[in-house]
Amino acid sequence: MSMTEKIKIVLVKKKMTITQLAEALETSQSNLSKKMKRDNFSEKELEQIAEVLGIGYEANFIFEDGTKV
Repeated sequence: MSMTEKIKIVLVKKKMTITQLAEALETSQSNLSKKMKRDNFSEKELEQIAEVLGIGYEANFIFEDGTKV
């Protein structure tokens, strides 16, 4: 599942639009939509999205045995 798909799921659960998220991130709706279309987010941007949505964000590589790096 792409990061854009995950963000869309979170927005539905939070009853929030892309426009509202863009405003909270202090960016334009068109800029955020372009990033979502390309599925191109930096780690910092994902952390900011989680912060404005009031949720946690965790990025890991996970081995077969469950070990996270």
